[in-house]
Amino acid sequence: MSTKLKYAAIGLAMTAFAAPALADGELHIYNWGNYTNPELIKKFEEAYKVKVTVTDYDSNDTALAKIRAGGHGFDIVVPSANFMPVWIKEGLLAETRPDQMENFKNIEDRWVNVEWDPGRHYSVPWQWGSTGVIVDTSLYKGDINTSGIIFNPPDELKGKINVAPEMNDVMAAVIWYLGGQWCTADKELLKKARDTLVEAKKSWISMDYGVIEKFASRDFGAAYYWNGAALRSRQQNKDVRYGYPKEGYPLFMDSVAVLKDAKNLENAKLFQNFIMDPQNAALISAFANYANGIKGSDQYLPEHMKGAPEVEIPAEFVSKGQFFKLCEPEVTALYSQIWTELLK
Repeated sequence: MSTKLKYAAIGLAMTAFAAPALADGELHIYNWGNYTNPELIKKFEEAYKVKVTVTDYDSNDTALAKIRAGGHGFDIVVPSANFMPVWIKEGLLAETRPDQMENFKNIEDRWVNVEWDPGRHYSVPWQWGSTGVIVDTSLYKGDINTSGIIFNPPDELKGKINVAPEMNDVMAAVIWYLGGQWCTADKELLKKARDTLVEAKKSWISMDYGVIEKFASRDFGAAYYWNGAALRSRQQNKDVRYGYPKEGYPLFMDSVAVLKDAKNLENAKLFQNFIMDPQNAALISAFANYANGIKGSDQYLPEHMKGAPEVEIPAEFVSKGQFFKLCEPEVTALYSQIWTELLK
């Protein structure tokens, strides 16, 4: 869900309840792959004399399973909005009270009292964005603001379509494409969804992560993927454009939370406060090309991100974006059956 800019390091102080400004020791971060700016980590290490280790994961399910199993050694994790309530309910996170930290004032108002962490008692924004349609417009000149590109592919794109292997994103997209609501258990609609996916897959080349190089080499003509990757793809292939499906598209926000059994709790709190500073939030975005939710960070972003349609959702498509919750277990089981059949 990625280049790099250099900024001058600045010192940060935590509120009185947290750790001293000059820390030492270690910090172990468990984050999505290709999602953490090495320059951000270097800046934090130099500011607080903390050695940081970053370990990657590829899905919310992978991260949750790893932490549930115990013995992981991590201090920080970065769950998506729809998974955050599970982490909190299961007691896996420390209530670090970011709302009482010095830099909390920098969070954009819309991201403060969020449904998945009301008042931000556990987490701070990392990055947010959308899942939509990436298209090489040298191959296809039609409307790209539709999931039909993926589920009823035009001839020009058949055999050149990649779909992110993310069940919730794909299931939400096909359900919305067919006029349904997320978490529906309507068997007739779900049968249509299954049939639509199975038939569409015949026109896909892959269901994989990593699309930027494939668009650069023009091996991909379209993809159902994340907006940050779309922007990075356009930097390497001028014909790439990002479409916002008019039928509906998923929004996500990944947030930094501290694990209940973190061995480096105070350093983890320092990191939460650190990334709410506008310059540091801009470093996060400069690497992965997603918005970050921190006021004042825009002025520090690289020029190619400012006003980019992949980052700033065009007004006509704002209302079509939706955060989705985790469905009831029995509904998730139905979706998993469809997903398993699709992956055969």
